[in-house]
Amino acid sequence: MNKEKNTANKISNLSEKPPVTSPIFQEKLVSKVNSLTFNNCAVSIGHSTNKSFTNEKGLTLSYKSTVDELIKLSGISNINELYLKVYSIINQSINSDFMAIGLYKEQSSCINLRLSDKYGNSYTSKVFLKDAENPIIEAFNNKNIIFRDDVAFLKLSYFKNHAVAIVPMISVNKCIGVMIIADNCARQNIGIYKLISNYLALCTHNFELLEKSEGYVNTDNLTLLYNHRGFQEILSNELVRAQLNKQKLSIVMMDICNITKINRELGHAKGDEVIKLVAEKVRQNIREGDVAGRYGGDEIAIILPNTPGDQAKYISEYLTYSLSCCFIDDIGPVKVSVGISTYPDCSDDKEKLLILAEQAMYISQAKGYKDGMSAIISSSDFNFWDDVALKSYAEVIGKRHSQLGLNFEEELISKFNADHAISGHRISEIAASLASAIDAKDPYTKGHSTSVSKFSEALARAINLPEDEVERIKLGALLHDVGKIGIPETVLKKEGPLSDDEWKIMKQHPTIGAEKVLTPNPSLRDLIPIVKYHHERIDGNGYPEGLKNGDIPLAAKIVAIADTYHALISDRPYRRGMDMEKAISILKEGAGTQWDEDLIRTFIQIAPSLGV
Repeated sequence: MNKEKNTANKISNLSEKPPVTSPIFQEKLVSKVNSLTFNNCAVSIGHSTNKSFTNEKGLTLSYKSTVDELIKLSGISNINELYLKVYSIINQSINSDFMAIGLYKEQSSCINLRLSDKYGNSYTSKVFLKDAENPIIEAFNNKNIIFRDDVAFLKLSYFKNHAVAIVPMISVNKCIGVMIIADNCARQNIGIYKLISNYLALCTHNFELLEKSEGYVNTDNLTLLYNHRGFQEILSNELVRAQLNKQKLSIVMMDICNITKINRELGHAKGDEVIKLVAEKVRQNIREGDVAGRYGGDEIAIILPNTPGDQAKYISEYLTYSLSCCFIDDIGPVKVSVGISTYPDCSDDKEKLLILAEQAMYISQAKGYKDGMSAIISSSDFNFWDDVALKSYAEVIGKRHSQLGLNFEEELISKFNADHAISGHRISEIAASLASAIDAKDPYTKGHSTSVSKFSEALARAINLPEDEVERIKLGALLHDVGKIGIPETVLKKEGPLSDDEWKIMKQHPTIGAEKVLTPNPSLRDLIPIVKYHHERIDGNGYPEGLKNGDIPLAAKIVAIADTYHALISDRPYRRGMDMEKAISILKEGAGTQWDEDLIRTFIQIAPSLGV
């Protein structure tokens, strides 16, 4: 119940902007009011002037009290709320039946009129500028106040015999609309109404400027689509709306193919031309209510509210067809890779939906084109353990890991352990993709697990171990660092030596890998000694348990040497990779204390044939 209430509260606030500085500062209002003269009577705030008027019902509307009330509205950040508050101030004083605000819209050449009555009802209508005889248009065009004793021009049957004042709203010498007040004594009160209309004009103008400036903050300069920040904000709101209305929502992720090659060979100006063209075509062809944003350098994402996955595919097919019809000099037709994820079918979590859409997009890249059209992939279409799918997941992890945190990797582990029925030949493939996903956390160690597996296999064969043991060592080496899934990235990527506390954290990864990843999966439990003990030392000074020579499993000793050798010859944030001779000299120095002496001797013999 509380969850539904919270969701409803979120939705009710979707149209509200975050608190902003008031569009009219008090001192600006005072200055503006002091510069206005109404009916030849100057009004000065802070002086004793308190001219007032009384209507036929004996109710009084005074300058000073009105201005005091307007100043109290300085914190309101929603323009419609401001209009209602102003009407409330007027209504409390003279019991006006209604007030209307009409704002000019240049694109449609009309005035959008919104009328609010004292019973809380609202009415809207349009008055087109071509209707020159309408007093609203006359007041707007001529910037003159018009008094009418009837409101037939409003074309609302609810209001007939009312006297009104139609007051132009002037801001910076420009008329932006009109204010209409129902008041039988409007001529006597017109000075205050001019004050109020100009106040509202200034506020409205500033609100519009504020919206434009906020739009620029959330707009990508090149494509004029939403930027990453704006896209994320809208997606959060739309997901809340979809949850409340029990609707589906789809995300389409598009990647422009060969953009890196275009930038490199034809220049960034040509690459920008392609990106702008794609953005323009997307903007022209999405539906009203859909939202497009530039998600990355060459990625455009689209939010499709109230849209299931099959419909999202249809829309994507139309977009890719439209793009394929566009030819650019020196490039040809525009091609994109397309991935789709759908709420709540694929996930109810925003970040996971984005990751799944990206993953599907990478799979689309891998599958290429059929009959000249992009492969459109939905995250509900592919097997999680498919090689391409896992490699795509690893690519997303590598690209966005700093934004993801650990939950998504833990979900990968959960899927890994949930499938206990994986066949033997698939275990190796899945482990390779899982290892790639872990390695992808750190660009400096990309491919580390694969290399350690290759070196370990070579050493195991060199000492003539049985084939099944070689395969076990090969697989265990592939997963030797899987426990780093639980190590904070600040520790993994730190440049320079780790502090004592950071080392305590780092030393947990063998145990995490053994207990969190391998133990739950019966197919992998025989790999536990390799993963857990590959950082033990011959002299007993290793971790996590300080085992000595005879207690350390042979397989773990083999992986320890392979792990160290690849680390030595690889680049790190704080140093360049060593050459083979330097790395071998370090292994020699540690033989008998850190590593098994016989194994080191054999490894040195085969090292020249291993490559990098």
